[in-house]
Amino acid sequence: MSQLFSPLSLGQVTLDNRIIIAPMCQYSANNGAASDWHTIHLGQLSLSGAGLLILEATAVNPVGRISYGDLGLWNNETQQALGKSLKVVRQYSPMPIGIQLAHAGRKASTEKPWDGGDAIAPDEVNGWQTFAPSAIAYDDSSPVPKAMSQSDIDSLVKDFVSAAKRADELGLDLIELHGAHGYLLHQFLSPLSNKRDDNYGGSLENRMRLLLEVFKAVRAVFPSEKAVGVRISATDWVEGGWDLEQSIVLSKALDELGCDFIHVSTAGLSPEQQIPVKPNFQVPFATAIKEAVNMPVIAVGLITQAQQAEDIISEQQADGVALARGILYNPHWPWHAAAELGATVTAPKQYLRSSPHGQPSPIK
Repeated sequence: MSQLFSPLSLGQVTLDNRIIIAPMCQYSANNGAASDWHTIHLGQLSLSGAGLLILEATAVNPVGRISYGDLGLWNNETQQALGKSLKVVRQYSPMPIGIQLAHAGRKASTEKPWDGGDAIAPDEVNGWQTFAPSAIAYDDSSPVPKAMSQSDIDSLVKDFVSAAKRADELGLDLIELHGAHGYLLHQFLSPLSNKRDDNYGGSLENRMRLLLEVFKAVRAVFPSEKAVGVRISATDWVEGGWDLEQSIVLSKALDELGCDFIHVSTAGLSPEQQIPVKPNFQVPFATAIKEAVNMPVIAVGLITQAQQAEDIISEQQADGVALARGILYNPHWPWHAAAELGATVTAPKQYLRSSPHGQPSPIK
């Protein structure tokens, strides 16, 4: 029996299989509000047969967006727009749906990637003042962010709480806090971007403080039967930056607080990163963290083949695997993996006859 297609529990949320659709920004929102594109996009992914769909990085306030096209969840308008898309999706898919709550910090205020992705200065159209733990720009071409005051930090935590409440009202099953890829919570973690001399900087304990405060605040308002987890970058791939040893300390602290899962990626904080990209290149980080915690660990990164994913699970390198670009390229990846591994997936009745002539159908 395929281990990839065995159930997985993230807290009290049970998935039919261990294939997770990772958050993927679409840069197609209007002032933070989901558009018709989101309805089409999410509808397609919700019919993929995966165990879980996590919505793209969703900003908890307007200045937390990566670009002016980012999805947001900070007021009634953004909540209602996303609710409209979710209502359509849920008519046809029983798949659990989560959301990644985020703040981009110093990597905010940029162009959409297909328009170059460059930083936009605060005084330019579609730009705004960015915030970060310290007044250190991401690179030489980016504006210097404003170092956050204690008041800014307090407001940020409240914004995460407000977004979490809205996520619950939308009926979402899960929240993933975005502490990876060089965005704000990751910026507080890394000594490369955090040069503060208060309770949020310096020691590892202090640099972890904000992420742990956000987790506790969100967990307190999100129903216990729903899951709250965290995505991290396990290393900056830069000498003197955030690394696996610190990630294990953070993961243990989250585990003790009742975190329901940890989603292990890498990189994104510094343009100086040197990444040895190859299949499974991030999996060893997930494995090392899995050995240190009780909560489920999700691996990600160039996982493209069914047997590759099966081996990660069966060899207990991770508890779940997440696909991003691979499932955009092939939205029925779980169907094909199930057929290869002799398993089945849930799909709409309209697709029951979709398998090529003479081939067994993986659809139930």
